[in-house]
Amino acid sequence: MSVVGFDVGNESCIVAVARQRGIDVVLNDESKRETPAIVCFGEKQRFIGTAGAASSMMNPKNSVSQIKRLVGRKFSDPELQRDLQSLPYLVTEGPDGFPLIHARYLGEQRVFTPTQVLAMVLSNLKTIAESNLNAAVVDCCIGIPVYFTDLQRRAVVDAATIAGLHPLRLFHETTATALAYGIYKTDLPENDQLNVAFVDVGHASMQVCIAGFKKGQLKILSHAYDRSLGGRDFDEALFNHFAVKFKDEYKIDVYQNARACLRLRAACEKLKKMLSANPEAPLNIECLMDEKDVRGFIKRDEFEQISIPILERVKAPLEKSLLDAGLTVENIHSVEVVGSGSRVPAIIRILTEFFGKEPRRTMNASECVARGCALQCAILSPTFKVREFQVHENFPFPIALSWKGAAPDAQNGAPDHQQSTIIFPKGNQIPSIKALTLYKSSTFSVDVMYADVSDHQIPAKISTYTIGPFHSTKAERAKLKVKLRLNLHGIVKLESATMLEEEEIEVPVSASNEPPKEDTKMDADDSSAAGNDVNMQDSKPPADGSGPGAENGATDSADKPVQMETDAKADAVKKKVKKTEVSITELVYGGMETIDLQKAVEKEFEMALQDRVMEETKDKKNAVEAYVYDMRNKLHDKYQDFVLEAEKEALSAKLQEVEDWLYEDGEDETKGVYIAKLDELKKQGDPIEERYKEYSERGPAIDQLAYCLNSYREAALSKDPKFDHIEIAEKQKVINECSEAEAWLREKKQLQDALPKYASPILLSADLKRKTEALDRFCRPIMTKPKPPPAKPQTPPPAETQPNEPPVVDDQMGEQTTDGSGPAPAPPTEPMETDKPDGANPSA
Repeated sequence: MSVVGFDVGNESCIVAVARQRGIDVVLNDESKRETPAIVCFGEKQRFIGTAGAASSMMNPKNSVSQIKRLVGRKFSDPELQRDLQSLPYLVTEGPDGFPLIHARYLGEQRVFTPTQVLAMVLSNLKTIAESNLNAAVVDCCIGIPVYFTDLQRRAVVDAATIAGLHPLRLFHETTATALAYGIYKTDLPENDQLNVAFVDVGHASMQVCIAGFKKGQLKILSHAYDRSLGGRDFDEALFNHFAVKFKDEYKIDVYQNARACLRLRAACEKLKKMLSANPEAPLNIECLMDEKDVRGFIKRDEFEQISIPILERVKAPLEKSLLDAGLTVENIHSVEVVGSGSRVPAIIRILTEFFGKEPRRTMNASECVARGCALQCAILSPTFKVREFQVHENFPFPIALSWKGAAPDAQNGAPDHQQSTIIFPKGNQIPSIKALTLYKSSTFSVDVMYADVSDHQIPAKISTYTIGPFHSTKAERAKLKVKLRLNLHGIVKLESATMLEEEEIEVPVSASNEPPKEDTKMDADDSSAAGNDVNMQDSKPPADGSGPGAENGATDSADKPVQMETDAKADAVKKKVKKTEVSITELVYGGMETIDLQKAVEKEFEMALQDRVMEETKDKKNAVEAYVYDMRNKLHDKYQDFVLEAEKEALSAKLQEVEDWLYEDGEDETKGVYIAKLDELKKQGDPIEERYKEYSERGPAIDQLAYCLNSYREAALSKDPKFDHIEIAEKQKVINECSEAEAWLREKKQLQDALPKYASPILLSADLKRKTEALDRFCRPIMTKPKPPPAKPQTPPPAETQPNEPPVVDDQMGEQTTDGSGPAPAPPTEPMETDKPDGANPSA
């Protein structure tokens, strides 16, 4: 079972795997720890990760990056619209109101959803993990920002499914950081809570988390964030500054050229990193646009001045995190800073001023999320035994359930109104189960929605569930228990709907003296699943029968007389609750349908197959090219003595012909054509290579055979006492076999020495090895024959025992056995000497 953690960032991704010695961050194809989150669509294949980053400068309009900002968001989202202004590729609105990405792939314009592109990134990370583990990777843990909505979380799960992954958990990035920090701490207090603030300034967002640590546990106290405050905003400030400057100074408008924009943004990112360590830094770009070289210069003070609007937003998440946790700055023990954007000195200065203490950097700023995800995967996996450490995560949004029903004080027949109740309040633990009991007469719908959307600029509704049909045999309105689950991913689902009906069963009076235990517990068990399934209705409804227990508060007059009759016949009637599962139809707004998900899986498989075919084709083409250059060099070097001049000229001409073909007609051929060309060349080159190889290997093989026959012959002729037990006839066989092998070697070697190097060899190294092995097989059993064991002196058996049953004496127990199977009865004669108190055995 794979134990892998993926940190899918806005700009780059990191893969961590759990091994017996701990958590390792694995390297990609270029031996780098970070892999760019880029998919570049080409004319024949996709380039993902490091290959995509290399191609993006030359093909910007087909290079899709920052995909994390597009997943699960409406096209009309104001934040998404701001992000699109800086993206070089085309994004349009789809029929469902969600973004569609346009790219030219396989010679035609194609459309992809953000979920599909994210699946491509995850598929590449999966390949990196598999190549390092040498095993299939399926189970994993994926890091996500805490602010991801229900729809975004579903999109990540769908993308993982398309990539062939099964996420055990979508883990909040700040919680992953806290886990990676706390699980290795051995000095955590047992009773007092140690509060640590984690500030993660990434490429595109800022997240703050306050966690409370005790020995063996971590509790998240609060989450706060700014979805659009990250390192790229500082890059954008520098980009806009120099774009204006270059327009005035060099009369070029980089906004009109996608490639120039990419190059300037990349240069500004490097400049930002230089300013983090230096008070000033230059910017130089050759041939940026219109064949003009540009130069710039900026001081750190000036950079911070143009970044003031960004820096002013840093304090807001810090204040909100403290407020939600109910803590003050004095309650914070330490501050940990992570994320690629946290290296800006101005941010560290603001954090120091706010918390009154210097932020720490005890963890790797880029790798801590991936490590935390791998640790969480190891905790959830049966493969590894991890130190006991509990993670109490909390949910950042309040979730409500809404349905149509009459007001609590309305009479029967009153019109229905939309009602709602918060089922998962903000800060609710993950995972969690809640239950709601409703009284309904026919099929109805409930909406799962955000209780507060002022912060998100997203639709309130998450999903709608239609419950029914159902029919109650006892009353007009059926009693329904609706169970909702907030799962490990932070996704809310209506898990089940059960109709509960009370049935009366007559039992003998004697049997009804005791209270019916099963019946009285039935409802309670149903409403509290292991302490989590909380019944949302009041536990004691008003005496008049109105309240939440009725249909949304309406009076249920049909049930009351039955209950009273039951009370009257308590001695003779027993109640039993009959449970009937009711069908549920789910509608997730913006979610992927099962059939669409299956189609996306098939498309991804087709594209991956195309990529693999193209990679194999390139490998074969490179093999032909490498053979041409390698063979040409060897013909004039180490193969020179092993080839005739005419043969050499013919092969050289063939190599030149293939080289010309490679760069002209053979530039773009199929895999089979390249294989055929290589076979054609090897047909002429292999005999030369074989002659050289035989010449190189023949000497050591002759030496090995000579050593073998001389060793066995010397041993056979030796007067050494260790060989005295071997019969002379046997030794003579060894001498004869060695002489025969020596004669064969001498004859073959004379014939071979008479031939020139360019002739086909007579004495082959394979024949020499076979001869050596045959000689060794014949001589070894004879010359290593073990000496016979020395004869043991026979001692006469004692008179007390039978001649054919010599006694065996146990030195420790002093017992006599005849067959080794157990103690024999003592003979009716005098005791043996072994029966003396000292237990000594004189015969020994």
